[in-house]
Amino acid sequence: MTITQLSTFIKIAELGSFSAAANDLGYAQSTVTTQIKQLEEELDCQLFDRLGKTIVLTPQGERLISYAEKMLQLEREIHIEISDGEEPTGVLKMGVSESLCYNRLPEVLMEYKKEVPGIELRLTFITHETFPDMLQKGELDLVYTLNPYIEDDRLAMLYKKPESLGFFVSPDHPLIGKKIKEKDLSDHHLLLTGHNCSFRHMLLTDLEKCEVDPDILLETSSKEVLKQFASNGLGIAFIPDMTAEKEVEKGSLKRLDWKGNPFPVYSQIFVHKDKHINKAISILVDIIGDGIKDNSKESQ
Repeated sequence: MTITQLSTFIKIAELGSFSAAANDLGYAQSTVTTQIKQLEEELDCQLFDRLGKTIVLTPQGERLISYAEKMLQLEREIHIEISDGEEPTGVLKMGVSESLCYNRLPEVLMEYKKEVPGIELRLTFITHETFPDMLQKGELDLVYTLNPYIEDDRLAMLYKKPESLGFFVSPDHPLIGKKIKEKDLSDHHLLLTGHNCSFRHMLLTDLEKCEVDPDILLETSSKEVLKQFASNGLGIAFIPDMTAEKEVEKGSLKRLDWKGNPFPVYSQIFVHKDKHINKAISILVDIIGDGIKDNSKESQ
């Protein structure tokens, strides 16, 4: 089997179509079909069930996915580590929380591109529920996330920095200028992130403990929609401070003076516990924070 065959196999599994995979990879469909046929012959099993126009993985295909991802990850590491030049080259796959992309990440990426022009960064949005498995399977090389403090035996933390969540409203909201606690939210619409978001869980758990029945007007993963609803006076958006910096600066949103229970969150960088910290990763962590050594000690 070849890396090309495994890459094609993963792309078909991802897109659910031989033709879509061919278009994405720039191959003729016959080339994709031949690659999978050769892979199936070598492994002596069928990797996909062709159910009319629908393509699904067989049990053998499901088992191959994790091995194929790990082999492609090793290939990326080889290209980064084994080079004639002093600067690393190759592909680095990074998972990132959407909240970090509003202000912080673009500057990081521009600086990283200047320092390591030979590395191609490929970004994937992640959730706190899915990224540990993605690191373990080799689908990602590292993750930069905004979440409550995470402890997982499968992961190694390279960086941790305290961040903050806030309640944001329109400039004429009646709660502006008041010291707000949980009970003060009961008579106002709440604008919350989606069901799989840890921020939402933190707030709703806190309100339940304080015996406050929340009035949820909107739940969405889009921070832009939440901010727009809040600025139009439709409710209180509970979002990371970093995602509302521009709106607060322009005056379209105001942050409430929260005196209730705290909501501790951190920006954190993780890799798989057995991951080799190559130069490409080390430089990226140094740009994001204070460096691997200082932050790994802080997190222990």
